[in-house]
Amino acid sequence: MECIFCQIIAGAIPSEKVHETESLIVIKDIAPQAPTHLLAIPKAHLPTLNDCKDPNLLGELLDTARFMAKATGIEESGYRTLINTNADGGQVVHHLHLHILGGRSLSSSMG
Repeated sequence: MECIFCQIIAGAIPSEKVHETESLIVIKDIAPQAPTHLLAIPKAHLPTLNDCKDPNLLGELLDTARFMAKATGIEESGYRTLINTNADGGQVVHHLHLHILGGRSLSSSMG
C-alpha cells in the first residue's frame, strides 16, 4: 500500500480526522493554504476524478464540502472547493480528493 491517502484511511499514518462516513473521510490538510483547509477523501482508491464512475460518490463529496463549511463556520463568508486532476491540473497525490478552503478571502484568476 504505497498511496499516502490509502495509508491514512487504513490508520497506518496518523491524521487529524474531522468527519467520516461509510465511503469517505475528511482530514485537516498538513500544509494548509487557508485558515480552513480540509481534504475529503473517498475510502476507495480512485487515482483521479476521471476514474470515478459513481455519481453518488461525487455528490457525497460535494455535499460533504457543504456540510463541513457549515460545521467550520465558513458557510456564509465563503469557501472554495477544488479537485486537481493529473499533472497539468496540479494533482500531486494520485488518489481522488476534494479540497475545502476558507476562512479568508481567496484570490482567483478564474473570476
